[in-house]
Amino acid sequence: MAQRRNHGGVPTTGGKSGADTFAEAARLKELLEQAVASHGLFLEDVEIRVAGALRTIHVIVDLPEDQTGGVGLDAIAEVSQTLSKTLDEDPQDDGRPYSLEVSSPGLSRPLTQPRHWRRNVGRLVKVKLVSGDDLTGRVLEVGADGVTMRPEEAPKKGMKPRPGEPVQMEFANIRSGKVEVEFARLDEEVAAEANGEPANEEEA
Repeated sequence: MAQRRNHGGVPTTGGKSGADTFAEAARLKELLEQAVASHGLFLEDVEIRVAGALRTIHVIVDLPEDQTGGVGLDAIAEVSQTLSKTLDEDPQDDGRPYSLEVSSPGLSRPLTQPRHWRRNVGRLVKVKLVSGDDLTGRVLEVGADGVTMRPEEAPKKGMKPRPGEPVQMEFANIRSGKVEVEFARLDEEVAAEANGEPANEEEA
């Protein structure tokens, strides 16, 4: 889910290097963090893309890690207005025009931080390991050093997946993790968001 807002300004000559853009994104993340938190959301990241004199400021927001479901369109619209005002009042802004994009991570986000795993407890995740066989399973619990998952063995045609015994994996041994799309679950979450209800954490 995303919302875009365009802002005019007086273009300046020249451009910023990649290092400057990275530093500016870090500065804006610190600037915008409180504004995002005021809406009960978590500021995941700020990215800046530059094309000529135009900057695109992409802000990624998420629900706190103790909540299930996704960020609704109304919440995206409300936080966009607050971020727009905050950016317009930024005393360190150089006056170049910018386009503001606000979105939520979505299911395609790689699970690279413990909070990403905690946000996806109950979901089916495909895991690639540094050492050992890769697996697909449901996230049961997330600790300080790793996760506990229940592997789901590949089913025979026409049958449901068969869950295996829970296994523990340290974050240090996880090369990558990606949420698998479960269409029945996705339909339920969309309906829950529309009704303003939290998504069910256990249903598949």
